[in-house]
Amino acid sequence: MKKKIALLAGLGLVQSVVLAQTKPADSVTTLKDVVITTTKNNQKQSQTGKVATIIGPEVLDKSYGKTLPQLLAEQAGVIVTGATSNYAANKSLFVRGAGSAYAIVLIDGIVQNDPSGNGGAFDLRLLPIDQVERIEILRGGQSTIYGSDAIGGVINIITKKGAKQPLNVYGVASAGSYNTYKGTIGLQGNVSNFDYNISYTHVKSDGISEAANPVGNTSPFDKDGLKTDGVNAKFGLKLSNNFSINPFVRYNTGTYNFDNGPFADAANFSILKNLALGTNAVYQMGSGKVTLNYSHQKSSNDVHNAYPSLLKGEVNFLDVYYNQTLGKKLDLLLGVDHRDMKLPNLAGQPNTNILAGYGSLFLHDLSIFNLEVGGRYNKHEQYGENWTYTITPSINVVKEVKLFGNISTGFKIPTLNMLFGAFGANLNLKPEKSKNYEAGVEFNFADGKYKLRGAAYKRDLTDAIIYNYPQGYENQVSQKTKGFEIEPAFKLGIFSLNGFYSYTEGNEFNFVDNGVADYLFRRPKHTYGATAGLQATKDLFLSVNYRYVGSRTDGDFDSFPAAVVNLPSYKLLNAYAEYSLVKSKVKLFVDVQNILDEKYNEVYGYNSLGFNGNAGVRFNIH
Repeated sequence: MKKKIALLAGLGLVQSVVLAQTKPADSVTTLKDVVITTTKNNQKQSQTGKVATIIGPEVLDKSYGKTLPQLLAEQAGVIVTGATSNYAANKSLFVRGAGSAYAIVLIDGIVQNDPSGNGGAFDLRLLPIDQVERIEILRGGQSTIYGSDAIGGVINIITKKGAKQPLNVYGVASAGSYNTYKGTIGLQGNVSNFDYNISYTHVKSDGISEAANPVGNTSPFDKDGLKTDGVNAKFGLKLSNNFSINPFVRYNTGTYNFDNGPFADAANFSILKNLALGTNAVYQMGSGKVTLNYSHQKSSNDVHNAYPSLLKGEVNFLDVYYNQTLGKKLDLLLGVDHRDMKLPNLAGQPNTNILAGYGSLFLHDLSIFNLEVGGRYNKHEQYGENWTYTITPSINVVKEVKLFGNISTGFKIPTLNMLFGAFGANLNLKPEKSKNYEAGVEFNFADGKYKLRGAAYKRDLTDAIIYNYPQGYENQVSQKTKGFEIEPAFKLGIFSLNGFYSYTEGNEFNFVDNGVADYLFRRPKHTYGATAGLQATKDLFLSVNYRYVGSRTDGDFDSFPAAVVNLPSYKLLNAYAEYSLVKSKVKLFVDVQNILDEKYNEVYGYNSLGFNGNAGVRFNIH
């Protein structure tokens, strides 16, 4: 087993995107010039200097044993703290060393936001992976297109739509470690000009104790389980050859048990509810296109512990943008978006809104040159105005070699709790601002069968908002982050291997030092890994994933005074097997994680999952 690990690590060290298929057309990003929809201009990867990772259906179809946070944590430049901790534990998303809540999550291109929390980040536990068709990850600053919070990057989760047949019944059933059970049943189809996808998902797990048992304590801690239910409905109606609307409804509720903190057992629980409804609409007119995205999101977190609380938040989001082709080599994007946020359970129901206008020009295939230039104007109800811009050139030196770069600015608006909350609120807060620099090279040989991408980045953040006791929230800190990523990939017949190495360092304010320190809490300097896939037979697929997470710092906030602690590095070895039956209408799968039974802590004082696995069946009947 150790020899296998050494071989995988030496070959370049992963990206967890499995690409092994018998037919080249089935591959994810390596074999085709994939179109990226998250740029709002449907750009081919060869035409943009943005660093994009595409996780396609063939990877997601082989990830039913994982959760969405676990899959995202296997990608280059992405850390999801809590991904391999107890299933019920909170998950924090870090992209390129940026703090939690400094990356935007989209669902079908629509910004997800939870204003009830301090950071406003979307809860990754709410979306079942079997409802995801494709994931696009854009690393680096994306505020010109998506506004606030898109400092570290953007993750666009594209959900499944209707099938080609009038009626398709699909489902997943699995069982595994810690008495974990998952079931999904869904209907999808296409009738005339109408398509639909409706599903229900139930997950239950006894879990493990969220808090680690301190040394010397002989009393066992209780298990912290979860129980979740979710309904997802997505429709498409083509009213004419030029006009379509695509309404959606998502409702998720869950009960999550949690403890009092590091090494502290308790019988606490919270009840989370999230409702999102809205529509996408597209009107095509000649060489132009108008797109409208609207969503209404409501979230609540009913916390039951020694200090019970009920947190509620509401967001209305409207984004309208226009694409126009100006000849064969120039595209124009113009848009307006509006985000209205409210805390309905606080006195006076405080709210704020931000209105923005943005635009970009895309020059592509001009000999060997591509260029994106864009800007954004923002008008916030409290702090007033700010601007962002982006300049992204790329040069296809030859067909197989591309040079790319980016200079951009980003921002994050103060949250409602910072502006109006009960503790340290400050209506004079300004947005946090970033300047982002990036440069890299990409090699692509043998029609994408052999690829290597390297990118280096630097980010300067100013006016960072901190909680300065006893004054409250203030803008006062400057922070710097830099790093680089190397991503090799190759496919040879029925075998594929993809890897990554990521290096990140920076400084950041933390509440242990009560100032800026030269390390990033919970974000390692070094991560690497590799995924190898083998289509052993027409029906049997096998893959193995290895990931190394370097040492990191964390805070011991239960000691007095609080102290900085070092968390040692850890490595994870996972494996997956799938066998197809009945012309691939039925597939049996087994997913095994942490095969080496590594003992580690993602967060100080909290447990992580040991050796565990699950097995199940998924089916498609039409």
